[in-house]
Amino acid sequence: MTGFAEFVAARGTALLRTAYLTCGSVHEAEDVLQAALEKACRNWSRIDDRDPEPYVRRIIVNTVISRARRRAILRIIPTGSPPDLPAPADDVVLRHVLMDGLRALPPRQRAVIVLRYWEDLTESQTAEILGCSAGTVKSQTAKAMARLRTLLGEEATNAGA
Repeated sequence: MTGFAEFVAARGTALLRTAYLTCGSVHEAEDVLQAALEKACRNWSRIDDRDPEPYVRRIIVNTVISRARRRAILRIIPTGSPPDLPAPADDVVLRHVLMDGLRALPPRQRAVIVLRYWEDLTESQTAEILGCSAGTVKSQTAKAMARLRTLLGEEATNAGA
């Protein structure tokens, strides 16, 4: 288990960032990461000799997608929005606008955007984590970017001005 503890100490913050960007909530991200690390720990003997990070990222993405499906089935739609900030800096406003746009994307498209652009993974690495083809990653990225442009077009222009 020392290998697992070392892995968590070394990559825990990056994995938490991935979870946060994928689900959009700090509290949910902590829960998702905890669940992912529990699963990884249970299977550590099987994944220890490989690079465990893609395996754990895939668990994170699958957990976020499963939770989103569950929410849709239960008709619970998160409506949280960031609090109003007094005279915020432009980059803070843009970050809030972008996070709202990410929250509006379907979970799989959100995962593709986070993995490709925040985590800076290649199409093949993203496809491996999501368990799909590189072509699916390309099409999901294109759809997500088009949706973000539509959702954020006016808001991003106004926030950046």
